[in-house]
Amino acid sequence: MTDPRVPDPSEQSLWRPLRLLQAAMDADIARVYADGHIDGLKPSYVMELLRLHARGPLTITELAESVGRTHSALSQKVAAMRTAGWVETVAGDDARSKKVALTGKARAVVGRLAAEWRATEAALADLEAEIPYPLSRVVTDIERALERRSFHDRIAEKLAQDPAWG
Repeated sequence: MTDPRVPDPSEQSLWRPLRLLQAAMDADIARVYADGHIDGLKPSYVMELLRLHARGPLTITELAESVGRTHSALSQKVAAMRTAGWVETVAGDDARSKKVALTGKARAVVGRLAAEWRATEAALADLEAEIPYPLSRVVTDIERALERRSFHDRIAEKLAQDPAWG
């Protein structure tokens, strides 16, 4: 049984609004796909589909490096994309290797996905022009601050001051 007198630190979050904003924007992109009768496509698959279209079949390692993800994370994503019918595994350069390739289903819509990507980037540029401090600048400023002192070190310092961590 939970104690109602114990405060729940998860009720406060500086990043929750950003996560919710991104989720809402991803949902709007998913609506664009639904409006365009592109069924079963998650916005999170599009970068990899566009990369495979531009570069041809890639190993999971090559694809992961090209999009800045870990091999493990991308392996899981590729499995989900394969199940959804967007990619397939084909023979690689030798008998031991495999590559990820677009399926016919993906090739049929990849031009439209590129158009959506360009439209989304243009809409984001318009949105950033409307606000006094663009998110892309926020990201750059945070990256610079983290170069001076890592997020890990910042968290560790706060934990050192908290007796509950002890």
